[in-house]
Amino acid sequence: MSAEGVDRLKSRLGEETWDRWLLRIAEVNRDIRVKGIRTFDTGQGANLSFGMSELVTGYSYNEYYDWDLYFENLYLSHFGVARYCRTNLEVFLDRQLENGFVARTLVNPRWRQHFKPFLSQIALLGCRQTGSANWLKGKYYDRLGKALDYWFWYSDYDHNGLCSWDSADASGMDNQDRRAGKLYSQEIEGTDLNSYLIRECRAHAVLADLVGRGQDANRYRDRADSLARTMNEVLWDAAAGFYFDRNERTGERVTIKSAAGLLPLWAGIASPDRARRLVEDHLTNPMEFWLEYPVACWSKDEPDYYQQRQGGECNWRGTCWVPVNYMLFHGLIDAGYRDLAGEVAYRTCNMASAEETTREYYNAETGCGQGLNPFWGWSALAYLMPLEFELGHDPTVATPEKLASPCRDLLGLAFPPRECSLNP
Repeated sequence: MSAEGVDRLKSRLGEETWDRWLLRIAEVNRDIRVKGIRTFDTGQGANLSFGMSELVTGYSYNEYYDWDLYFENLYLSHFGVARYCRTNLEVFLDRQLENGFVARTLVNPRWRQHFKPFLSQIALLGCRQTGSANWLKGKYYDRLGKALDYWFWYSDYDHNGLCSWDSADASGMDNQDRRAGKLYSQEIEGTDLNSYLIRECRAHAVLADLVGRGQDANRYRDRADSLARTMNEVLWDAAAGFYFDRNERTGERVTIKSAAGLLPLWAGIASPDRARRLVEDHLTNPMEFWLEYPVACWSKDEPDYYQQRQGGECNWRGTCWVPVNYMLFHGLIDAGYRDLAGEVAYRTCNMASAEETTREYYNAETGCGQGLNPFWGWSALAYLMPLEFELGHDPTVATPEKLASPCRDLLGLAFPPRECSLNP
């Protein structure tokens, strides 16, 4: 990383947008510090030691979610803040059931919905920032492994190697029922779920190496490779040029175009030809995902596509969600579509910056924010995508190398309090 990347960012944003960019980051950091960092009673529930722990959340209604935690900590990593990779993770893992299950919510646990496959990725993000995995040795490393193994033990009824969602609600793409299933149906092998599992297995393999479990590392790398082969054999539709979910009870593909079908790009499993078809036929198609404010999370040509929120729901049937853009942005770079990735990064940043406050998600046709207002969770990554692009910085990579904190180290942007860091 170098100051030249920052200069390119300033030049491309322009002076006015650059100033607004700095102000928006300061606003988000203040909201996280004042509203998002909370004291949590770790003595709730059986067999837990009593005490208080400092946790982070992007939600004003005081809930803590699974994959949100990963994206929230990716944002904080730019400022050298690693402690919440550990504190939040430990509270979730301290509530793990003997069979490996970890509820994906903390305050009001959803006992049929397992924590999405981001636990080991969160742990690795913290370890890379601090340069140490000592805190994982012992029970927390073992619990991470049990949580990952739970997916393959419990969520693969037909034993074809692909895991299934409990429902659209459990997937995080709340109202994509037609794709990922209704509550507790547990029947859809998700392209998104299995893409996350590939990345989670790779991250856990790195953790295994860091704590001296070489045999585990080999096992999880082999599992990631096996899962990638199975996804390409079972979920790829050659005629459509798309990865579709599959109903494991009927054996039929669910031929609905969701942004979930693009996430194999982030998992790095699409061949060059398949990546080309995903990008040229679908991602950049203005009748599908490439709307005025891309990327739509639900294809425009689906019959139940809509943009404007119709009630209190979190709408995933066409709107633009920053974490989806963020995953696709890095997937595009890895697949060789760097210029397109840069366009996604800057258009996402400009969309978020144009609103008066950071919002939970956005109308992909108008750019107007929807949902929580203000929001200081995963949408904050919109502001950092252009910086990551110009610096060639990817904090999601499964590697043991120490992770830089560019906002702190290159821009001098401190997160209050500056001493927030994870002790090895």
